[in-house]
Amino acid sequence: MLIKLTLDELLQEKGMTGKELAEIIGITEANLSIFRGGKARAVRFSTLAAICDALDCQPGDILQHLRD
Repeated sequence: MLIKLTLDELLQEKGMTGKELAEIIGITEANLSIFRGGKARAVRFSTLAAICDALDCQPGDILQHLRD
């Protein structure tokens, strides 16, 4: 199972930086960078919801499941 993150593309569409998003959702830039880089082993639903609120999107706009 492979999960592809499209957060960077969405940030670009919204004209927002990672730093701005991190400030809005209340996490460190370092933690957001780990998530954006696909290195996170887990993500809290509250963090995912905060990202979706900030970017006016759905979780499926950020995460895509790719079949092997």
